Formats: sequence, C-alpha cells, structure tokens
Amino acid sequence: MCLEVHMPPTKGYVPVNGLEMYYEIHGSGEPLILLHGGAGATEMFGQLIPLLSETRQVVAADLQAHGRTADIDRPLSFERMADDVAALVRHLRFENADVMGYSLGGGVALRMAIQHPELVRKLVLVSTTFKRDGWYPEVLAAMAQSSAKSAEGMKGTPMYELYSRIAPRVQDWPVLFTKLGVLLRQDYDWSKEVAVMKMPTMLIVGDADSVRTAHAVAFFELLGGGRKDAGWDGSGMSSSRLAILPSVTHYSIFDSPALASIVVPFLEATASQE
Repeated sequence: MCLEVHMPPTKGYVPVNGLEMYYEIHGSGEPLILLHGGAGATEMFGQLIPLLSETRQVVAADLQAHGRTADIDRPLSFERMADDVAALVRHLRFENADVMGYSLGGGVALRMAIQHPELVRKLVLVSTTFKRDGWYPEVLAAMAQSSAKSAEGMKGTPMYELYSRIAPRVQDWPVLFTKLGVLLRQDYDWSKEVAVMKMPTMLIVGDADSVRTAHAVAFFELLGGGRKDAGWDGSGMSSSRLAILPSVTHYSIFDSPALASIVVPFLEATASQE
C-alpha cells in the first residue's frame, strides 16, 4: 500500500509596499494565490488547502493587519492590498497565477485582476461583490458597525482565538476592526472595470450567502455569462462560470468540501474545454 506524503508548507515573509507580508506555499504545480476573508487568516482555508494543493502550488497569504502580517500606518483599501498581492506574485517570480479570494479577499482578488490583469490567469471569487449594494442591507448595516467596540465583542470567538495566537501584535485587534469599518463603509462600483475583464472567472456564492443572489447573477452577466442559450454544442458558452452552492452560508462556504470540487475542474480546464 502506497501512502501519500504531504510535505510541510514553505513559509516566509516578503517585503512589499512597506509590509512584511506573510505567505505559505503548499503543494506543487501551477501557482494558485489564496486570499482569506476579513479579520481572518490563511487558517480559514484549513480544510480547503489540502484539497487544492493536490494539483496546485497553493500560495496562501495574510493581508495587511491580518494573521501574521503586521499592520502599518496605512488605511486598508482593496486597491492597495491588491498591489501588495501583485508584488508578492512578482517576488515569487511567477509569470502569472490563478487567484482565488473569499469575501474581503475576493474584493482584493477582483481589484488585482482589474489593476494587474497580466498577472492573473484565472480568477475565482467566492462570496464577492463588484458593487457595495451587492450585500444584503442587514449585512451592510453590520459592516458599518465595525469598530474598536465591536472588536471587544468579538473576543471569545474562534476568530479572536486565532488572531491572539498568531498576530505579531495582539493589541492591534481593535485597530483592525476600526480600519475594516472605515473600508467597509466606503461606497464602490467596479461594474465598468469588470465588464472589460478578459480572464476566465468563476463566481461562487452560497444559496444562503451574505451576497444577494440577484447580484451574483448580475455579476455573471457583466462577465459575459447568462446572456443567451449556449446551443447544442456549447459554442455560445462564455469563459466565465457561476456556481450557487446549496445549504451554504457566507460563514460556512470558505471551508465547504464542495468548493474544491468545482474550483479544481475550472482551474484545470484547457482553453478548448472552456
């Protein structure tokens, strides 16, 4: 009997744009950049990374002020964090990479595809919006309340337990929530930029997600999907994909086993199969 051996991940820090950005590499093959959600870290994908790294070189990174990447004197912004990830890709000397992001990390991944399209081969966006009103109103209201006060209320949660265990400065927990609040209260609409994106893109949401289902469909249509019947031979099919996972919420989708089962075939498909 042959037992599969999983090598420990390569870990390190990269100096990018004033940050010491933490990353870890799992597996081998074509690179896949993996970006976590707000107030999270690479550990969010603990169940997903082993599945994705069976066929990919998964590079999981901690964004500014998250996980093992210490904060710096700079506001959080999708655009700047996208530049950080682009700098990481260049530092690792990848010609380009597939990029997959969840929630906040999905916004960063989307901005990276917009700002650095030459670095993004395929894009996977999980529970991500292209416009602020893509979130349900009650979710927007909760986002607007992110502050030092709400950070205090999050203590005792698994999210804080992880942060307190791995963050370089545990005392920055309320600073993170304050900066997230400023970011998440800002309006945005990237529809014009999304409409001209060229790389194959997969959108994934749960059927009980924080992202409005109608928004996910509108996102898919912006990318060129869902506009017409593909025909008997599939010749009218776009290069983008939309998946709505059943019985999945915004808070369970990032470690759902179903995620890898639909992402891997999308990443592995050749141009002729798309």
